[in-house]
Amino acid sequence: MAQVKICGLTRPEDLEAAAQAGARYAGLVFFPKSPRHLSIESAAALAGNAPDLLARVGLFVDPDDAALDAVLARVALDIIQLHGSESPARVAEIRARTRLPVMKAVGIAAPQDLDALWDYGLVADLLLVDAKPAPGAALPGGNGLAFDWRLLAGRRLLRPWMLAGGLTPDNVAEAVRLTGAPMVDVSSGVESAPGIKDADRIRRFVAAAGAKTGA
Repeated sequence: MAQVKICGLTRPEDLEAAAQAGARYAGLVFFPKSPRHLSIESAAALAGNAPDLLARVGLFVDPDDAALDAVLARVALDIIQLHGSESPARVAEIRARTRLPVMKAVGIAAPQDLDALWDYGLVADLLLVDAKPAPGAALPGGNGLAFDWRLLAGRRLLRPWMLAGGLTPDNVAEAVRLTGAPMVDVSSGVESAPGIKDADRIRRFVAAAGAKTGA
């Protein structure tokens, strides 16, 4: 039974749908190239209305200190998610600067990519195991791509971790069964259009992620 993060929330009604469905994490995107990007003002309003049981996660891509400071001065966040090419040293710097837990996304496409999970596990509080984007892709995540989940079967990581990449209400139960993921992350898999979540898909996704599955 996996906890759920709904990422790329842009509307109050979608935040409410995530909370009502039983999601544990709400993702707010601060990356201008993303169709789910929020202005600081919009993000502040959304974060301010999040229920207490819904952890607010701010997604950044290779942010400089000024960008982080501008958001954190206005938006109440519980976790920083780094989804770019940040080095382990930069992850540690951001963790120390913000004094917030940091989740680092690691893109996986082949077995050799798994080594980075150790390196980032030494400095991050959480890991997000995602599908590696195709070369030249405009977005580092949220592309609806999956990777071979069997690469994670039986693997123990240094930190708590989330599985992401191509998850939908129809495949998330199988993904949890194959990987043992304690948490899962979804964005495009519960959308009716980029940045527009579908309440029914959110409900079905959370229910499927929490369903008990056989071996």
